[in-house]
Amino acid sequence: MDKPSIYPLIFKSAIDRVFSLVLLVVLLPALLVISLILAIVNKGSPLFYQERIGKKETTICIIKFKSMTDERDAEGQLLPDNKRLTKIGAFIRKASLDELPQLFNVLKGDMSLVGPRPLLPKYLKLYSAEQRRRHSVQPGITGWAQVNGRNSISWTKKFEYDVYYVDHQSFLLDLKIIWLTIAKVLRGDGVNQSADQPMPPFNGKN
Repeated sequence: MDKPSIYPLIFKSAIDRVFSLVLLVVLLPALLVISLILAIVNKGSPLFYQERIGKKETTICIIKFKSMTDERDAEGQLLPDNKRLTKIGAFIRKASLDELPQLFNVLKGDMSLVGPRPLLPKYLKLYSAEQRRRHSVQPGITGWAQVNGRNSISWTKKFEYDVYYVDHQSFLLDLKIIWLTIAKVLRGDGVNQSADQPMPPFNGKN
């Protein structure tokens, strides 16, 4: 493990908040347009809120653009994801536009621009001691695992990349991850394992 650098201890949080504020101002027109379109298509809120696990295993609430409707069957149960995913929802997922509202999470201090992706609370009991180390840093909108396969790699490999990031945080690594993220988004690499089926849930083994 590398010795902790001054960057994550002092500068990273300030840089995150400044850049998230700048991005929110610059992207405001696009955010408003996407919100309006999704509100019409979804016939409701354009935003999706969900509890995830943040630094030191605290619970945070992330914000994303809502890519699925709330359609239900005759018994009142939500339809399968691939039945509720709208065309515009599929597009914003492929372009990773659904992640943009998380800039508010970064501005608030719940997240970082770069770090392990925040995952569901139900996974906490399934992690190994090594995998739990991913929670020793702020979760990010993008991360080392996302630029090394995203949903096309196994959970085990994802967690290996997350822990690698924990041990090697630096300003240059963050810049590299952001650059690779932009390149992968433009190419549409590794979004889902198939056209309409996202990555399967983590079960402690996969």
